[in-house]
Amino acid sequence: MGLTIGVDIGGTKIAAGVVDEDGTILDTSQVATPPTPEGVVEAIADAIKTVGRGTSAEAVGIGAAGYVDDKRATVLFAPNIAWRHETLKDKIEQRVSLSVVVENDANAAAWGEYRFGAGTGHDDVVCITLGTGLGGGIIIGGKLHRGRFGVAGEFGHLRVVPDGLLCGCGSQGCWEQYASGRALVRYAKQRATATPDAATVLLGLGDGTPEGIEGRHVSDAARQGDPVAIDSFRELARWAGAGLADLASLFDPSAFIVGGGVSDEGDLVLDPIRKSFRRWLVGSRYRPHAQVLAAQLGGRAGLVGAADLARQG
Repeated sequence: MGLTIGVDIGGTKIAAGVVDEDGTILDTSQVATPPTPEGVVEAIADAIKTVGRGTSAEAVGIGAAGYVDDKRATVLFAPNIAWRHETLKDKIEQRVSLSVVVENDANAAAWGEYRFGAGTGHDDVVCITLGTGLGGGIIIGGKLHRGRFGVAGEFGHLRVVPDGLLCGCGSQGCWEQYASGRALVRYAKQRATATPDAATVLLGLGDGTPEGIEGRHVSDAARQGDPVAIDSFRELARWAGAGLADLASLFDPSAFIVGGGVSDEGDLVLDPIRKSFRRWLVGSRYRPHAQVLAAQLGGRAGLVGAADLARQG
């Protein structure tokens, strides 16, 4: 199969792109994400039709945040769109007259990195995305591991602290409450409240109060050497690295790939993640260590990965 179309469903926009066999995006189309579940279906179809017009694209891959069934057809649960057992594959196929594969968005991004990004040359890879929340994907023996029911790799909801912080999923102590963009902002607000004199740069980038701190302020302040911002990144990295050590005990990959918006800070966050990983890895002194690599495809990973999964069939 030659050209395929990948779709990435975001909170504010839906992006579709024509992708070739080398993972190169040849053309893209974007539409705003509608507020209703029914509107999202129509917007996806419109984006596919727009970008696919006049091309020889043969199939469509859609990356959707949420639980996707084992047939890669139905979105069982998507909290941000309010889909419940949404038969997305059938609905889109009826509208665009192309075969459709639906995949969890983090799985699609993991596959994109494995095929065309940081995972090239590795057959056993675990990816995590440190964004607003925490997602992930698993590649074992060159194959995407989806689990029996299609919902493997939901790392963000591993419970790392019994009776810990309340998570949006309804549970407590989930990993994403301690290693995510939301967690980073919470750490910064707490530290700026406790030691405002050490957070002058950080506070100055917002409205001067801890409550006004946003994620971009923490990143900018850390790059300027603000100690509270840097310490906030280190706290996030401590939790992220410890979680990777646990995943190494489960999957023993040759590489971990760290993506998502938080990872855009490069070694500011990756170096302390690597340090924490080595600290908490069981038998660290006596076993080979997986590489901890920065994702390479950025925001393109999900679209490219979804398109390639459609190509795989």
